[in-house]
Amino acid sequence: MTTEAPKQVYYDPWDTGLNADPYPMFKRLRDDAPLYYNERHDFYALSRFDDVNRVLVDYQTFSSARGVVLEILKSGMEIPLGTVIFEDPPIHDIHRNLLARAFTPRKINALEPKVREFTARCLDPLIGGDRFDFVKDLGAVMPLRVVGMLFGIPEHFQKLVQKDGDRQFPIERGGQLDHRGGVMTVSQVFAEFIDWRVDHPADDLTTELLEAEFEDETGTLRRLHREELLMFMNVVAVAGAETTTRLIGWSGKLLSEHPDQRRQLAADRALLPGAIEEILRYEPPALQAARYVTRDMEYYGQTVPKGSAMLTLIGAANRDEQRFGPDAEDFNIARPPRQHLTFGVGAHYCLGNALARIEGRIALDEVLTRFPDWAVDLPNAVFSSSSAVRGWDSLPAHV
Repeated sequence: MTTEAPKQVYYDPWDTGLNADPYPMFKRLRDDAPLYYNERHDFYALSRFDDVNRVLVDYQTFSSARGVVLEILKSGMEIPLGTVIFEDPPIHDIHRNLLARAFTPRKINALEPKVREFTARCLDPLIGGDRFDFVKDLGAVMPLRVVGMLFGIPEHFQKLVQKDGDRQFPIERGGQLDHRGGVMTVSQVFAEFIDWRVDHPADDLTTELLEAEFEDETGTLRRLHREELLMFMNVVAVAGAETTTRLIGWSGKLLSEHPDQRRQLAADRALLPGAIEEILRYEPPALQAARYVTRDMEYYGQTVPKGSAMLTLIGAANRDEQRFGPDAEDFNIARPPRQHLTFGVGAHYCLGNALARIEGRIALDEVLTRFPDWAVDLPNAVFSSSSAVRGWDSLPAHV
C-alpha cells in the first residue's frame, strides 16, 4: 500500500461539488487509500474507523493545540487561551473540568422542559400552514437559545445572542474558515452580558464560573480571566449551536427520503433516541477533524512525518463496513447501537453530547407531533459546506 492514491481517488475538504456527496469517495479511500496524501494542500488523511479512533484518542501524537480545523492548523496562528477544543492536556483538562460544570446530568435534565417549551413556541405558529423550514424556523433558532439557558442568560440577552449568531462562525460557505481575524469572532453580546453579570450576580452558571477558583497549569490558584470565560461561552455557542443546527436539518432531509422510517417514528416515539444516533452517524455535521502530528508515524508501510497535518475523516469512519457491517451505507433507525465518532472520542469527547442528543430528540418529537408527514423542497433548499461543518442553511418542507 502506497501513500500515493490511485488517480481517481481524490479528497479536498474545500471542494464543494465533492462535499455535496462525499461518501462514494470516502468508500474508495477506505478501500484503496486508507492512508491518503493530498499533495496540493499538503495533508494526510485516514478514513477507516479503527485508524481514526486511535488518532483521536492519542492526543500526545496527534495534537489539537494548533487547531482542529485544517486551515487554522496550517496557518500557524496563535490560539487564544480558553479555546478548549484547540487545547491538549494538561491545560485542556483544567479548562474542560471548569466547563463541565455546565453539563452535569442535573443541569442537563433541568434544561429539557425549557428546551421543549421553546421548541413548541417556535413550531406552534406554523400549524395550519403548508410549509415549514427545518433550519430557519427551528434549527437556527433553538440551539443558540439553549446556550443562553445553559449559562443563565436572561431572555432579553438571549434574543440579542440569537441576532448576533450569524457572526459567531466566520465561514465563507463552500470555502475555508476565515481565520484572519482570529479563531472565532468573539460575541460582543456575550462580553456585554459578562460585564453585566459581574455587577448582577445570580444563581447561574456564569456567576459560578466567575467565582470559581482553580489551580492552573502553573500551579497558581486563581479565577478565570474575563477573556477565558468569554472564550468558553463562544466555544460552546459555536461548537454546540452550529452542529446542532446541522443535526436538525439532516433529520428533516433523511426522514423525508425514508418515509417508512418516519412513519415508524411517528407511531413509536421510543425509537427516537436510536433515530438520532443513526442521523448523527450517517450525516455527521463535521465530516473531519484535523490534528498536528508530533512525531513520525507509520501507516500501511508509509511514514507520516513529524509536523504533518492529519485529517481524520469522521464521515468516512462512520460508514466503515468493518465497524458497522455490510449495510453501513444504509440509513436505518433500528440499527443496533454501536459507538460512532461524530462526537469524537477520548480527551476531546464532546462535553455537550448529551445536550445535543436531547435537542435533536425534542426537535424531532415536536415536529412529528405537528407535522407527521413532510417532503423537503430541495430545489429551494440552501446547502453549505466547509472544512468545519456541512449541512443546510435552509431546508423548507411541504407539510
